[in-house]
Amino acid sequence: MTTTHWLFGDQLGPAFLTPDGGGPSRDARVVMIESRAVFRRRRFHRAKAHLVLSAMRHRAAELGDRVTYVRAETYREGLRQAVGEEPVTVHHPTSRAALAFVRSLEHVTVLPPRGFLVATEDFAAWARGRRELRMEAFYRDVRRDHDLLMEGGGPAGGTWNLDHGNREPPPRGAATLGADAPYRPREDAVDEEVRRDLDRWEREGAVSFVGRDGPRLFPADRREARAALRRFVRHRLAGFGAHEDAILADDGTMSHSLLSSSLNLGLLGPAECVEAAQAAYRAGEAPLNSVEGFVRQIAGWREYVWQLYWYFGEDYRTSNALRHTAALPDWWSELDADAVSARCLATVLRQVRDTGWTHHVPRLMVLGSHALQRGWDPAAVTDWFHRCFVDGYDWVMLPNVVGMSQYADGGRMTTKPYTSGGAYLSRMSDLCGPCPYRPDRRVGEEACPFTAGYWNFLHRHRGALGRNARMSRAVRGLDRLGDLPALLEQERRRGDGPP
Repeated sequence: MTTTHWLFGDQLGPAFLTPDGGGPSRDARVVMIESRAVFRRRRFHRAKAHLVLSAMRHRAAELGDRVTYVRAETYREGLRQAVGEEPVTVHHPTSRAALAFVRSLEHVTVLPPRGFLVATEDFAAWARGRRELRMEAFYRDVRRDHDLLMEGGGPAGGTWNLDHGNREPPPRGAATLGADAPYRPREDAVDEEVRRDLDRWEREGAVSFVGRDGPRLFPADRREARAALRRFVRHRLAGFGAHEDAILADDGTMSHSLLSSSLNLGLLGPAECVEAAQAAYRAGEAPLNSVEGFVRQIAGWREYVWQLYWYFGEDYRTSNALRHTAALPDWWSELDADAVSARCLATVLRQVRDTGWTHHVPRLMVLGSHALQRGWDPAAVTDWFHRCFVDGYDWVMLPNVVGMSQYADGGRMTTKPYTSGGAYLSRMSDLCGPCPYRPDRRVGEEACPFTAGYWNFLHRHRGALGRNARMSRAVRGLDRLGDLPALLEQERRRGDGPP
């Protein structure tokens, strides 16, 4: 009997149709469902909606007569149209809500997850009995188990983590890193159809988006994704490491891979990405610090975030150790970069508005840091990141925002809040020069919103952060600020208006 296998919109690569290790049978028919309700329920970035729909429709075109592609209001309705009550298999979805839904359907069999290096049961065994679940320890075990950048039983170069060498500020006076341009796809008839459909949905009032939908910037099929990986490894990987944490106003991509959306759509697998980078190192085509930094992002951080999403449980979603409850202001929700005077925040918000993407440091140290300092509700911040980034999914953003960015879990994931004053941004970027605010000013018309915000944040949480070994010295610094009362009054008046 021929079975039917259901592909979600983030399960688009060949790994999700191979029978090895519990996959669908080789002759399985395929069903794909384009649910309007997904876009009706939440206000996604338009470029993200475009990418997901384009990728799904490209995959359906590749599968030809093998696929039944249904456009319906809901997944339940679409599945009923496609197969009725016939048995269906589906690989473990990537969100708790989707997993609960497919498990509630009597005729659906859930197969093991694909697209990651480590099985969830193996992570649970690794985590059992540990007081701390730190990424570094997990990453080293992944390296050992998958023989990544290993030499004679130890790490290549004798050091596991070369992060200390990957924190160089941008070259002084340079507007760009001078890296070769990243791969950019060419739109086709599928993209034209998607854009027409999105225009019609908006005209009909069926959905509402945020952000802009310019030419599609990220791969929508396997061929494009593989081309993007090849271009990164051959032309950009070598320069990736040293300036991995730097920011340049006129060079939003720098030497970053821009592969996260392809990985999270399932168009690329983590093994092929890290193995390609490792091969470049072995061939002498890329230095170890760049290759190790890239491998750590995928085999370390990405795997770690996926595992923590499932391991911490559903209650993690409501973590709010700092009791932040402020609503997101409209200028932020609307991606209104033009309303913002602070150059760092305006630049990054504009990148998100125009592309649905910015690299990990602006996400953490500009966007996330500002939200943390202002005391915004971490659940709302998580939802915003999920909706506004082309690579944002529930499993991606929940640990990254709740744990890493907003410290809402009180330290289960990181050892301290990741926020700073303007001095850090001044050192690691070229954003402060033309800005009307000065990074060394806490009070007054030229007071940097991040510098003032940092000290205000420390003051609000003096009790909790004073007990944190990595924050206690900074908290004690509050006692040396003679202008603290004026600073606090200034921040009270500023509120959540655009800085």
